[in-house]
Amino acid sequence: MPNPSKGRDGEPPRTVRDMLARGRDFLVRKDRQAARLEAELLVAHVLGMGRLELFLALERPVEPAEVDRARGLFVRCGEGEPCAYITGKREFYGRDFQVEPGVLIPRPETELLVDLACEHIRRARSVREGEGESEGQPQHGPRVSEFGTGSGCIAITLALELKGARVRASDVSPAALAIARRNAERLGARVEFLQGDGLDVLMRAGGADLLCANPPYIDPADGRGLDPQVRAFEPQEALFTPPGDPEFWIRSLIDERSRLVRPGGSLLVELGFDQAPRVRRLLAERELEGRFHADLEGTLRILEVPLR
Repeated sequence: MPNPSKGRDGEPPRTVRDMLARGRDFLVRKDRQAARLEAELLVAHVLGMGRLELFLALERPVEPAEVDRARGLFVRCGEGEPCAYITGKREFYGRDFQVEPGVLIPRPETELLVDLACEHIRRARSVREGEGESEGQPQHGPRVSEFGTGSGCIAITLALELKGARVRASDVSPAALAIARRNAERLGARVEFLQGDGLDVLMRAGGADLLCANPPYIDPADGRGLDPQVRAFEPQEALFTPPGDPEFWIRSLIDERSRLVRPGGSLLVELGFDQAPRVRRLLAERELEGRFHADLEGTLRILEVPLR
């Protein structure tokens, strides 16, 4: 195996710039698609810096101990381990979230779900405040629920972005909830975390003004088509549906919407890249209206179902 910490001359890197270049070249040879970004993240992690600080310190000499530590991390990354699990964090909506192998790694496309959730709550809050002022009624914070919280990145972000919102989030995994609670405490977010299998725990907690979910939507039979590092390292229960039924959780959320969401509220669900046509048929069978929102690549990524 090539040594990621040595150049073609066999000499170890002397500066941060050298370490970055050699790490990047090593990851390119290992066919890592995001080799440049991962090299920056790994070197920044080893040196205890942010990425911006890293670029301001390119000529800084590196110590042998730092080179040794970087070597180990680059080898792990080259063998397929996700960079986020190696560094123990992933940025989401401008904040760092702790991640471990027990939780799904936050994806950039999921930020669209947060954008839409914030837009929905702010719009509904504006309407209610107008009605409250005219009727002299006191206003209460909106209730937001999340199904399958994992690292807590969605629920925690919503709690921080929507001041006064009452946010609860559920997950079947005690390990995932422990990570989510640590993230909430570190970021200063108030979220009620609930452990339970399926939707029952959220139904018992009462209806929300908005329910968000990024549920499993991959048929186990299609698992071979996944990125190898996703298939090998990320939690199976967060990826796969029951065999032969990739719409299981989406259908369950839609069919139980009246027990999860209050009248006037909405359901927001993240979809797989090819799932929208099948979900559209599912809605038509139930004579329901839904709106599909595209991500930056034009993929219909988020389903919005209002509750009349």
